[in-house]
Amino acid sequence: MPELPEMENYKRLLGGHIIGKPLTNIEVNRDKSINLPPAQFIQELKGRSIVAVNRRAKHLIFHLNSGKSLLLHLMLGGLMYLGNDQDNPKRTKQVILAFGDLKLYFIGLRLGYLHLHDAKSLEAELSDLGPEPLDPEFTFARFSELFSEKKGRIKTTLVNQEVIAGIGNCYSDEICFEAAVKPSRKFTELETRELQGLFTGMHTVFQRAIHAGGYMEMPLFKNDHKTGGYNDQCLVYDREGEPCLRCRTAIVKEMISTRKMFYCPNCQKG
Repeated sequence: MPELPEMENYKRLLGGHIIGKPLTNIEVNRDKSINLPPAQFIQELKGRSIVAVNRRAKHLIFHLNSGKSLLLHLMLGGLMYLGNDQDNPKRTKQVILAFGDLKLYFIGLRLGYLHLHDAKSLEAELSDLGPEPLDPEFTFARFSELFSEKKGRIKTTLVNQEVIAGIGNCYSDEICFEAAVKPSRKFTELETRELQGLFTGMHTVFQRAIHAGGYMEMPLFKNDHKTGGYNDQCLVYDREGEPCLRCRTAIVKEMISTRKMFYCPNCQKG
């Protein structure tokens, strides 16, 4: 599932291509991917233009010049592609937004969605999300206050979107490796230096992943050489049995609360 770096990469790449261009056509091939009857959804969008693309947690927000916004959550298996009739993946597209010849294809929205909201309903939809990890106002003092009294395990707490927004399975493991703590430990067990390590590691990992383009496998558009660049930079995630890049110990995979957890048993002490 795309996490904060993947959606931040999409946000940065999309803006320069679609902002200010009128929506000339909207195609809906799966009614369940949207939150309005297709005819109404199309009527609300056609002729409008996107004035800004923002991110909140794992969501993208396409702000329209009508004052309404499209809220995207790709969930598991969701992808986007920016192309045209000759250049697009040979896969089923649930929704297509056309900006003249340029088209934004939404693919794999079986669990994900593209919903239209006014300002009030958008605020309500996002109201239960925790703070943004990279928000300058989210200091170590706030991080420490938020997590020092959490009784759950590090892994399951970091991926709880109501506690902190944007972290999922991949980056929770990468952050824990950066901080040299085992993901199955509890926050109540951590010393201040370990909590500081998680905070610093969160920033380090996210900045590295955003710079590399996240781990999405499919490029966003033709000749997009950035998206997916983090695939080969993961240090523990999805590397079971491979040698740790620090100490050469084999990376271990375990399950914790139905989630996969990857870690180095030598570098990350329990």
